[in-house]
Amino acid sequence: MPPIYRERERFKSINLIHNTNLFGGVKSGRIIKYKGKDYLKDEILIDGINNIYKPIRNDVCEYFVRNDISFWHTPRASEPRYKPSGHTLSSQVCCINHLFPIRQDKETVLSIAKLFCPGIIDILPIPTDNYLSGYVQFEAVSDKDYLNELQTTRGSNCTSIDALIYGIHDNGKKFIIPIEWKYTEYYDNRDKSIEDRDGEAKGTESKGKERLLRYSGLIDKSQYLNALPEYRGSVYFFEPFYQLMRQTLWAEQMIKHNDTETIKANDYMHIHIIPSENVQLLDKIYKPSNEKMEETWTNCLKHKDKYKIIHPYDLLKNIDTIKYNGLIQYLNKRYWG
Repeated sequence: MPPIYRERERFKSINLIHNTNLFGGVKSGRIIKYKGKDYLKDEILIDGINNIYKPIRNDVCEYFVRNDISFWHTPRASEPRYKPSGHTLSSQVCCINHLFPIRQDKETVLSIAKLFCPGIIDILPIPTDNYLSGYVQFEAVSDKDYLNELQTTRGSNCTSIDALIYGIHDNGKKFIIPIEWKYTEYYDNRDKSIEDRDGEAKGTESKGKERLLRYSGLIDKSQYLNALPEYRGSVYFFEPFYQLMRQTLWAEQMIKHNDTETIKANDYMHIHIIPSENVQLLDKIYKPSNEKMEETWTNCLKHKDKYKIIHPYDLLKNIDTIKYNGLIQYLNKRYWG
């Protein structure tokens, strides 16, 4: 049974689609195939462009095309990689709708960075965007592959950061601030360290073995993650910690290779955006740790203060309410209300 929060947001989206002009009157109702069966999903827009806040639609699409970034899709294979997902519960779209409108406003982005890192005194434009460069980057990747993933393709098939801010601390260090964005996500107890590949006999575990080979050695040598005597079946290979582990390693390798990376980082702060109402994600007792999400992850860190959770409303609570009145009304109606 889906969690109450996800169902509530799904029905809210369906109501907004049919009873408001928030999505421009576009039709919804996509047929999704899952395990050989067809399912009608009324929360999925026929045209995904209407899933984006109207004033930024053209720029978002151009940004993704010109910077060669993939959108996430449901299912991915059915959509062009540069077309926004029509799924109204998409966390990627949620992240874009919150942060893209303010990404070129230096003072606003600086005020956001100070929420989780008060010592930040300045922020820098992110130099690895080829088009519409600003102070927030989406689907950030490193110049080179340090996580044994064999590629660095923004938005697909490697560790990408949902949003990235780049700043200068009052101690002189350059900080990267990776942001992982969640909306209605919740996770089962699937162990990614023992997974088979599609079509393989059960128990082969080749996909899991590949993941263990990629990341175990990096965790052993990490200055930020606690090493474990055994990684197979460990917390690092259960979601959402599998994502957080890879993003922490990504930040660490960016710092380690700052002499060759375009983005020169000396330190980092890891931010997790999660609605406080999503108790299925925050308050679930996770199998590997027997604790809730925040406690589970901070216990994996050598420096617990390098990870913070914030509600999406709180992220923008200090922005100029006159300048961004339209955006605030949109976000409140769609996500916060």
